[in-house]
Amino acid sequence: MNRFDRLLARLAEPGVVLRLAALVVCAMELVSAGAALLGARTEPYDGLVAWVWRAAGGSASDRGLLLVCVALLLSFVALIWRLASQGSQGVAVNRRLAWLLLVDLLAFGVTPALPFLVTALAAVLLPARMALGFGFAQVLLNTGIYAAPQATAWLDQLGLLSSMVALHGLAFGLGRMAAAEAEKRRWLQAVLAEQMAGEHLLAEQMRYSERMEIARELHDLMGHHLTALNLQLQLGNALLARADAGGAGQALDRAQHVAAQLLADVRESVSQQRSSQRIDLSAALHALAEGIASTRIALTLDNAARDLGPRAAHALLRCVQEAVTNSVRHAGARRVHVELRGEGDDVCVSIDDDGRGAPGWQPGRAERFGNGLSGMAERMTELGGQMRVTRTSPGFRIELRCPRWV
Repeated sequence: MNRFDRLLARLAEPGVVLRLAALVVCAMELVSAGAALLGARTEPYDGLVAWVWRAAGGSASDRGLLLVCVALLLSFVALIWRLASQGSQGVAVNRRLAWLLLVDLLAFGVTPALPFLVTALAAVLLPARMALGFGFAQVLLNTGIYAAPQATAWLDQLGLLSSMVALHGLAFGLGRMAAAEAEKRRWLQAVLAEQMAGEHLLAEQMRYSERMEIARELHDLMGHHLTALNLQLQLGNALLARADAGGAGQALDRAQHVAAQLLADVRESVSQQRSSQRIDLSAALHALAEGIASTRIALTLDNAARDLGPRAAHALLRCVQEAVTNSVRHAGARRVHVELRGEGDDVCVSIDDDGRGAPGWQPGRAERFGNGLSGMAERMTELGGQMRVTRTSPGFRIELRCPRWV
């Protein structure tokens, strides 16, 4: 996946869209406020702050009211930016709701036209039913703020209510759709990356099997024939030596030496071929990292990644796939760092993410392992290695260790 595709995938995330929308609204309001300060006639703010200001005897066109509303607007954008950036990782639902209520209060303080952004943000951060209730409450509040001071006719109020339902319903629907789409995209990317990485490993294992087959054929066929040739030459040397001990013996000695040397070369070639049967895991890991756009997968690989036994390579790839999938799909991580290094006859792999982690979880209690972690531990144990969880919050860190050439 190239940089442009990654940029498009990044821009499609709900948090990025909401931050851009907040910036656009803030820019428009700042331009309007600047024009008002320079003397131009603009629409006055009509939020709760303006209502309190007028009730205290002030005017809707006062500069003091304008500056207060601009300050509230900047605070609103800053909180929207923070909540949309952090998402829901590591934050309890009640705390998310409290932050949303604070942002909503700032929005209503400036103008009832702003809370639709908070409805969209709530649709992303809150569970579906709670987000729907939040959106319904937004409609009632907006309708009340607009309709109560005006004492309009019931038909006008009905039209206002319909427009508010449409506005906040649209914000809620777009927010939920964007959140669901982002989650689906993250899941599909993780699955596709796993498949691509598995295909790379399978191709490498097929090449390994082919090389082993060639090595066996060389040894069984050429080695057998050359050994027989060597024995025949030894016999011929013994027979011919009776007739011409000088010349025939010298010629047979040379033939015997050549045959023996050829046999030694074949055996050496077979030995080298067998010793070079190592799996290159780096291509599969790069395919896994490049297949996920929603999360940045950083790889740090030394030469050990290209010099692994087939069983070790297969087990390590499956473990890394499981850990990365958990980070992307369940932990909501923005960045995952995978490091592979050789330590003598062992290979060590660490997977470190910045997701929501598992606060309060005790790494030493094996019975708390889920199926994924348990499977990783079993794979390492089968190879004579081990799996350890070294950090559970903030983020999550797993360390794997096993023999390199198994």
